[in-house]
Amino acid sequence: MKLSDLERRILRELQRDASRPVGELAEAVGAAQSTVWRRIAELDKAGLITARVALLDPRKAGVPLCVFATVKLADHSEASLDGFGRVIRTSPEILEAHAITGTGDYLLKIRCKDVEAYQDFMSRSLLAAPFVRSVTSSLSLKELKSTTELPI
Repeated sequence: MKLSDLERRILRELQRDASRPVGELAEAVGAAQSTVWRRIAELDKAGLITARVALLDPRKAGVPLCVFATVKLADHSEASLDGFGRVIRTSPEILEAHAITGTGDYLLKIRCKDVEAYQDFMSRSLLAAPFVRSVTSSLSLKELKSTTELPI
């Protein structure tokens, strides 16, 4: 999708704080309020804007532990892929799931209250699944950067 400079400015501002009134956004990007409102509606309709959400502080929300888990499946049959997909979709602890290249099949970003909660999640969910061969976990010791802003 080819974006104009104005659309890029609007999207950067929306990524920083989508809760601001259109008038405030218009002032920030140097355009008329009606123009900004119309462009946002067009970007929504085109599917570039997929959601407007509230971002929560994981610590204050009670899930400070961040774990990156590399998952290897037992096989890549349709049944295994469907089963793994079900686990991903039904586990609120899993924030992101990516099919990857390299030594694993998937990389998961998981949030939990603490190590014990993660161990419980692993035991009842991933490791209990017959289609999961192995899981290698890495605990985040310190978050250096976390953003949802795409570099547009």
